[in-house]
Amino acid sequence: MISREAYIEKMKTQLDELNIQMEHLGNKAAEAQANVRATYVKDMAELRAQSAQARAKMDELKSAGEDRWDAMVTEMEKVRDALVHSFSYFKSQV
Repeated sequence: MISREAYIEKMKTQLDELNIQMEHLGNKAAEAQANVRATYVKDMAELRAQSAQARAKMDELKSAGEDRWDAMVTEMEKVRDALVHSFSYFKSQV
């Protein structure tokens, strides 16, 4: 049978090792969160830029004459579809 002191020392060593491993995993998780956060910020900036482009295209559409209307509608739909696609992709990654 193991002595009390030996058992306590064994448990202390095992707990210390686990704490070191947990700290290591915690650091990895924090790094991953920072990477995810950076990606999130970048992707949101791109979505906002696409949204601004869509708003600008909408302003063009509003002021388009009858001769440009059909072409503007096609362009607007492309911009909208790209924004919807980007948003859907972003949403699926979050």
